[in-house]
Amino acid sequence: MTHPFRTAAVIGAGTIGLSWTALFAAHGLTVRVSDPRPDLAEAVDTALAQSAPHLATLGLDVTGLANRVHVAADVTEAVHDADVVQENGPENLGFKKELFGRLVEEAPWHALLLSSSSAIPATAFTGDLRHADRVLVGHPFNPPHVIPLVEVVPGEYTSEDAVQDAVDFYTFLGRTPVVERKEIPGFVGNRLQHALSREAAYLVQQGVVTPDDLDRVLTRSLGIRWAAVGLFLGQHLGGGPGGYRHLVGHIGASMGELTPGEPSKRPEDRLRVVEAVEKAYGNRSYADLAEERDRRQLAVLRALDGTTGDTHTNAHNEEN
Repeated sequence: MTHPFRTAAVIGAGTIGLSWTALFAAHGLTVRVSDPRPDLAEAVDTALAQSAPHLATLGLDVTGLANRVHVAADVTEAVHDADVVQENGPENLGFKKELFGRLVEEAPWHALLLSSSSAIPATAFTGDLRHADRVLVGHPFNPPHVIPLVEVVPGEYTSEDAVQDAVDFYTFLGRTPVVERKEIPGFVGNRLQHALSREAAYLVQQGVVTPDDLDRVLTRSLGIRWAAVGLFLGQHLGGGPGGYRHLVGHIGASMGELTPGEPSKRPEDRLRVVEAVEKAYGNRSYADLAEERDRRQLAVLRALDGTTGDTHTNAHNEEN
């Protein structure tokens, strides 16, 4: 690391920002949180209490977690001595342009400026900024204190030192950073998720399957395989001894004739999918469903971490 990370600023305390806050504090960082929400102090306390069992499951010491987290009066106070800033504001280009314009002026010169942007590339909100060399996207998946992946996406003006610092920072946090070398809206994870979500909505609209049964298809087949080996390795193995080349030349030929479904954009058709999802899951609270999700995700991670060897370790090390 070019600079050690001791103090972090979290800008935006929604679900993602609060999760980052807990993870940062669990790794010993002093964390200052800024958000205009009137219940900020209460929200931070609740998030730390809810996250602590998950963090303890990951082997982290959560003793005194709240003592390392401080509610800042505003952005200026949050970032004044920060080594790293993680922005988690609205997915709004104008907001990000204005905020990062402040951050490059008010944060220390060495501070790494990261955005949790889900779809907007860094170049889109840093094109007119001075010192944009230390700004880049660090896109997590919800909740980041549980899900390891962080997409590290440099902008056109991001320096290689900042990219390496971001990789080092997220690695220090026990995350799995993947550097994506070409900016594209939505990055990789959300583009894949969107493609699958679009087909899922089409299948529900067509009456092929209900939302809960579609979820069973994923959790009892593809989800297990993808969690274990990913997509391309799964397909390589699916081709048998001939590997991916055999798959593409044989099964791939017939699968290539399938046309992805295009879900209707008519309000009444979209509403039908919404109502179907609510019928499947609306009888349980968000808090209950989220807690079950995170317990299951942690169980999957423990199972994967307990296997001998990591299929992707060598490729990851070579990339980073």
